[in-house]
Amino acid sequence: MTTPPPTATPPSSTAPSPTPSPARAPRPAPWVRTRLRAAPLGTVLGAALAFVAVLLAAALPRAQDRGADQALRAFLERSGSASTSLQVTAPAPDSGQSAQALDATLEKLLARTGPGFRVDPDAVVHGTRSTKRQELLNPELSRPSGFPPSMSLLHVRQAEAHVKLAEGRWPSSTPPPAPRGAAAEPSPVEVVLSQRAAETLGARVGSVLKSAPRVDGTPSVEVVGLFAVLDESEDFWRDGLGCLARACERYLGENLAWDVDALVGTGGLDRLGNWSRTAEDFWRLPVDVGGLRADRLDSTRKEVASYVAGPAAATLARETGRAQLHTTSWLPELFEEARARTQAAAPLALIGPAGVGGVAFVVLCLAGALAADRRDAELRLLLARGGSRAAIAGRLLGEGAVTVLPAAAAATALAVLLLPTPRLAPALLSAGAVALLALLAFPVRAAVLLTPKRPGGRWRRPVAELLVLLATAAAVVEVRRRGVAPPGSDPDPLLIAAPLLLALCGGLLLARIQPVVTGWLARAAGRSSGLVGFLGLARAARGPAAPGTQARGRNGPSVLPMVALLLAITTGGFGAAVLESVDASRLNVARLTIGGDAAISAFGKSPLPEGIAKAAGELPGVRTSVPLWVDHDSSVLGTPQRSGQVTVVIAEPAAYAELSRVLGCGSFDPALLATGGAQSADAAVPALFSAGLAGQAAQGGTYRVLPGEGGELRVRVAGVIDCTPAHPARDAATVILPAGAATALVGGTDRPNRWFGIGSVDGERLRAMIRAKLPAASGTPTPGPAAATAPATAAAPAAGQAPSAAGANPADEVYSVRTSAEAVAELGADPLQRSAQRLFWASVAGAAGFALLAVLLTLVRTVPERAALLARLRTMGLPRRQGVALILAETLPQTLTATLGGALVAAAAVALLGPAMDLSTLVGARVPTGVRLTAAPVLTQALNLAALVAAAVLIEAATSGRRQITTELRAGDQR
Repeated sequence: MTTPPPTATPPSSTAPSPTPSPARAPRPAPWVRTRLRAAPLGTVLGAALAFVAVLLAAALPRAQDRGADQALRAFLERSGSASTSLQVTAPAPDSGQSAQALDATLEKLLARTGPGFRVDPDAVVHGTRSTKRQELLNPELSRPSGFPPSMSLLHVRQAEAHVKLAEGRWPSSTPPPAPRGAAAEPSPVEVVLSQRAAETLGARVGSVLKSAPRVDGTPSVEVVGLFAVLDESEDFWRDGLGCLARACERYLGENLAWDVDALVGTGGLDRLGNWSRTAEDFWRLPVDVGGLRADRLDSTRKEVASYVAGPAAATLARETGRAQLHTTSWLPELFEEARARTQAAAPLALIGPAGVGGVAFVVLCLAGALAADRRDAELRLLLARGGSRAAIAGRLLGEGAVTVLPAAAAATALAVLLLPTPRLAPALLSAGAVALLALLAFPVRAAVLLTPKRPGGRWRRPVAELLVLLATAAAVVEVRRRGVAPPGSDPDPLLIAAPLLLALCGGLLLARIQPVVTGWLARAAGRSSGLVGFLGLARAARGPAAPGTQARGRNGPSVLPMVALLLAITTGGFGAAVLESVDASRLNVARLTIGGDAAISAFGKSPLPEGIAKAAGELPGVRTSVPLWVDHDSSVLGTPQRSGQVTVVIAEPAAYAELSRVLGCGSFDPALLATGGAQSADAAVPALFSAGLAGQAAQGGTYRVLPGEGGELRVRVAGVIDCTPAHPARDAATVILPAGAATALVGGTDRPNRWFGIGSVDGERLRAMIRAKLPAASGTPTPGPAAATAPATAAAPAAGQAPSAAGANPADEVYSVRTSAEAVAELGADPLQRSAQRLFWASVAGAAGFALLAVLLTLVRTVPERAALLARLRTMGLPRRQGVALILAETLPQTLTATLGGALVAAAAVALLGPAMDLSTLVGARVPTGVRLTAAPVLTQALNLAALVAAAVLIEAATSGRRQITTELRAGDQR
């Protein structure tokens, strides 16, 4: 039996379904990207704030470094190449002297310079010179007073590059043959002279110049060529080479003689010692001041000191084989002086950046607080769903890193590119600190908000305020005791921060007082019929309610905006007061130096041309015109010891008294010099004696005044003065006589030799007037000692400064014209002063901008609550204009309080800290220590910032308020 085959199972009409797989969980959206997309405007604004803050933080140190470097280089350049060079000398070898030996020593000297300083190889000067001059006995040479000229011989390796051979030839490079026989005369040394020196001496090519005979046979010299100097103003001709270019004057008492130097070739090197018995090799190594840096000044000073007299000097003496190698330089002293100048200018240069840094810190904290308050509900929800405070802070830190770090990197790179300077570390550290603050402000604030309240926390604020008060008191006491920048030390950060600590104390005090006072005003406004004033003041007294804090009530207005405003106003007001005192001191120094706002001086005792003084007094801007006659060579008889070199000033009493009063120098009552009508010829003329001269005389005593050119006048002591504008030195012996009564002494005072004026006088107009008054024959000036007739300066110029007298007089003027405006401009021409002022004003502008931003951030923080309130009031019929007024009434009390408080704190800072500030470096001359308290600079800074803030608040209220209220009315009150 067969089994049937199994039947195949029919195929299913549907394909078998695949094995089911577990469903994938949806991938969560990245936290950072989601949060940044949710608030793009806030993200961009946060990045912009970080960019600006980091840019300022990186730029200010670099700007300060650039200013310090420029000031250092300008100071050293003004000192001259002779002072900034290393002067190396050594006795010349007795034999075997050669140019190659000089060059080899130069190479070893240059190899030991650096790395802190570098010698400019193109400006090096080296060679050999005779140590003493020898008189030239040729009778045909010029002898102005009968004394023979003297000559010194030099071989300068670089001379031919700075001169042009005009006649003859250069000296031979091979030594002359030795003389044959003991009695044979040595051949003359071949030399070349400058054309100007040869013309002055009366020498020419081929002249053999002989000196006094000696036992060892002093050689003579033969002029084989004449050269012309290409540029006599080059530094090459300074410091001992000046008599190569021209003949120099040498006075023996009142007798004039000539000194000249001549160049010898390499063939005469061995014979220089025979000319003056000894010769000296020299190397002048000019330091390249353009490569010096202020931040490395101390290390550079040590390197130069080692090169001059230290381990480097000992090594050079050993390597060159010259045991008596000697190096001198003024550089260590100049470096020390430059460092002292920088330290003296540091307070103004550092107070501004410290102020803007403090305000920026407040703004970054406000920004972090605003972001935390805006997301308060979200953060509390995350915490309620199991998130830890550390995890939440970490996510917020990641959000900030995406925006803050790229902005900080871009800002730092931009600052480095815009302000190139070698030092990078301060800018990086400052930028890193600000970037870290911008990054941590939001997470830290969020962590604080999410931290449960602890019992006893109400004592934290009083304790913090007490610590601030103690730090402020310590800083003020130290400033009063040591000064803002103690001499010989770098500025103490605590002393520099003293004005800011005062501002912080003022802000904390006002934060306690302002809510109370505003509450009083609100209650007073509540008694009136108006709603806006009461409601705005009440809200200003209570402060904003942060999201999620309604249940806990309001804690009063935020302290940070007020602190930001006070920091900005105090910084600007204090610095402006310092600059105001600097300007006033400069003007005072300039006026005392000149004798007024303008001065005209004749050379010597020559009188001014007729009509000059009257025409000068009629110029526009002249308020007081004082013609006077001054004689510095008078004397006084009748005192126990005859007084020599007394300065006699004859002037109209009333005008001269007004001049003395305006200048604050020797004010007196003009009635003291009144003569009382007609007097006999023997009557004594009233006179004012200086304090030093009056100490030798009796009050009311009679004495005789003898001018330098003869004559005599009896005077009586009518009063004592401590200084006088015509001769403001405090220890000067001066006698003031009235014009008219003293006419006989000078043969008539209608021809004064000085004119002083007070007012806004234009120097160019004054010079043009003088040129117009002079006859045509006077167009060519006659030489005269212009500087000798100028009054002594009232204040000695500060170290390293140009003279404080007003700029150089043009060469085409016969009479010296000077103005205080020119003197002030010269005193303020120091790059150190300009750099400190530019840095301060830039910092003040930055602080004002950040303070304005702090106020705007406070407004933004209260936008939701304020919009809801205005929406409710709008439904009740509140007009739109009164809504803007309500916003102003709520915001401006804090601004006005900060303005008034900032002005008071700035005035207190000037009163407490100002007496300890030395302004001499900023002024450009030695002046008394202290800053004067004046209302104008403090009020200007306070009112300007208040106006800026009020305008910004008004614009914000008028523009954004309408849109916010409309949104609230459409969406309804969801709060």
